[in-house]
Parts: sequence; C-alpha cells; structure tokens
Amino acid sequence: MSNRSFKKAAVLGTGMMGPGIAVSLALGGLETTIVSRSPDGAAAGLEKAREQIAVLADNGLVTNQEAAQARTRLSTATDLEAAVADVDVVVESAPEEMALKQELFARLDAATKPDALLLTNTSGLSINEVASKCSRPERTLTAHFWNPPHLMRLVELVPSDHTAPEALADTKALLERCRKVSVVVRKDRPGQLGNRLQHAMVREAVHIVAEGIASAEDVDLAAKAGFGLRLPVYGIFEHQDACGYDLVKSIQDYVNQDLATNREAHPILGEMLERGELGVKSGKGFYDWSKKDWDEVRDRRDRFILEFLKSDFA
Repeated sequence: MSNRSFKKAAVLGTGMMGPGIAVSLALGGLETTIVSRSPDGAAAGLEKAREQIAVLADNGLVTNQEAAQARTRLSTATDLEAAVADVDVVVESAPEEMALKQELFARLDAATKPDALLLTNTSGLSINEVASKCSRPERTLTAHFWNPPHLMRLVELVPSDHTAPEALADTKALLERCRKVSVVVRKDRPGQLGNRLQHAMVREAVHIVAEGIASAEDVDLAAKAGFGLRLPVYGIFEHQDACGYDLVKSIQDYVNQDLATNREAHPILGEMLERGELGVKSGKGFYDWSKKDWDEVRDRRDRFILEFLKSDFA
C-alpha cells in the first residue's frame, strides 16, 4: 500500500495528450501545472483541459462540484525548471523523439525534488533509454495514457531496469485515485502491451487490403461490428478460454500459416508515403478524407466512449 502523498503535479506538453492527462490529475486532487514552451501554447492547453472537464460534467461522469474544483487546480507555466521545482510527480508528454525526451528527463532529474516521480507518456519508446541520462533512474517509469486521456481509463506502466518497486506501487495508487485502470508491462519492449496488440492487428489489416482479400471499409466494419464490439467487456483470453484450446489450437495451426509475418511495415505503406497519402492530415490514406469527415468520426468515437463510461460495464 502506498503511503506517498501526491499534492502537486506538472504535465509537459499541450498537444493531443497533455491537457487530458492534466485533467485526470486535477480530478484526482492534484494541483496541476500545464507546462508549454510558449504562453500561447500554455493558454491553448488550459482551454482544452477546461473544455474536457466540461464534457465530463455534461455527461454526468463528474459532478459540477468536482468539475469546478478540478478547474481551480489547473494552472500554466512556461519556465520548466520553476514549474517542477516542488511537484511530487511530472508527466512528460512531448513528441516521440528519443533525444528530446532524454534531454527533458535530464533537466527534470536536476530540477525536481529527489523523491519526485518522473513519468513519460511515450507510447513505445524504451524507458531505459529515456531515463539513461538521469542520476536517479529509480524514480522513472513509463505511464502511457491512451487517447483521448480524459476519457480512456487505461494507463500502461512500464518500469525500467532501475525503477524502484515503491515508485511503481505509488504510481499505481495515484492512477487509481485519478479513476484510471493500470496494467504493468513487465519487460521494457517496443510497443509496450496495447500497441503490440494493436499493431499486430494493423499489420494483418494492411496485409488483407494489399492482398485484395477485403477492402479497407470492410476491414473496419468487421472490426467494429464483430470482435471489437465485445472487447470492452470480453477480453481476448476470456474468449479463447470459452472456446476451448482444442478448437483454438486447431484454428491457429490452420490460419497462422496464411497470416502476415513481415518484420517491417508493408511496402504498400511506403508507396502511400511516396504519393503523399498520410491519412487525415493530407486528406487521403486508405480513405478519401475529402469525402469523409474526421471531426465526425472523432466525435462518434468520443460519444461511444462516453456512453460506455456511463454504463454499468465500465
């Protein structure tokens, strides 16, 4: 059981993840500073965080009082060293660039209290490498929040080879206080846990389209209307156990022979990059986004998550 008292936090980054992480910490009772390199970035991050709190309150996932208290706990800063000097935990959510994260962790290692926890929100980079320039790596670990972090409950924890057991236990306790569900990834491996599962599926999905087995639209529909529909309440191994391993082994022996096994990204993705087809950001990927509205897709995703969180199953 953790005896650590978390009162103050700092979140580095105001992009896709930072504001939502800050919201989660503020709802957990921590005075939370959103740190950006510019005043405009900090202001935008704070505004986004306030909007996310409003969404939670409007959908009955937090009370109006909880929302008001969380808003008062949020602040901004542009001076990193000053912002983290007296905090109990820092969550770094900078771009996925190893050199940048190593630089930030070295600065955090020098600027924070000796017992402050240093967490990286990386979705796949090695925590051992991220923390390699820290003099106290025992207080570092990965805490990978899932997007959108103010809605998604999962946080993946990856200790480094040097992470102290109490640092992991304290982080788990903090996340529970912030209404999150944490899983521990016992080995510091590329992709952690969730992204390993997700990218195994992506590899096969791209292979299916490239081989002409099915269209991208039908791949997505099969996932959404089929196995994906039950995954929130019925896990992978629960389903396999229910099927029985006499059946599972028989299917695996037959199907695995035809599944994608390429160790690098499928060549079709390289061809798409050469054509400038980057997905939503360029207007075309497997879908033509001039005919499909990303905002509508994102809003549909968030509405579904909100309704699930309001259910008895979350």
